[in-house]
Order: sequence, then C-alpha cells, then structure tokens
Amino acid sequence: MFRWIDLIIFGIGCLLTLLFLFVIPVDNLFTMIIKLLPAGIGAFLVLPIPNYHNVLVFIQEMIKYFSNRRVYIWKGWCFNNEYKDK
Repeated sequence: MFRWIDLIIFGIGCLLTLLFLFVIPVDNLFTMIIKLLPAGIGAFLVLPIPNYHNVLVFIQEMIKYFSNRRVYIWKGWCFNNEYKDK
C-alpha cells in the first residue's frame, strides 16, 4: 500500500516530532503546534486519496501538468485525410 519513499517521509516526520517533543519546552499552543507539525505534514502527504496513490503523487502530477506545455496540437480524424477526392 505504501511505497518506500512514503514510509521514509512519514518516519522522518515522526522522528522530528519526537525530537521536538524532547527538546523544545511547551510554553503555549503555538509551540505545541510547531512540535507536532512534522508528523502532521508527513501524515498528510502519505494520506491515500481516490484516483491517485496519495496526496504526494497528486501534488507531483499537478506540478507536472501545470509546468508542461498546454497548447495541444489537433491530430484528429481530419489531420491526415486518407480519403482524398479523386
């Protein structure tokens, strides 16, 4: 279900969160959000969605779509007309 890169991203996010939990003292809500943010981002990226593998693959495909050429050349049924009038 998960690729190796998905597990690595989620694992690094969880390890950073654990490191932040031990190192940074909790003073207020903002520091707690900062401490939990790496695991939240990692979990969001590997979250499965329909029609794509996960959110990371969707973001990659969206970047690929918007960065490529979007001027489509017509190659329909009349591009190479094989039935010419004689």
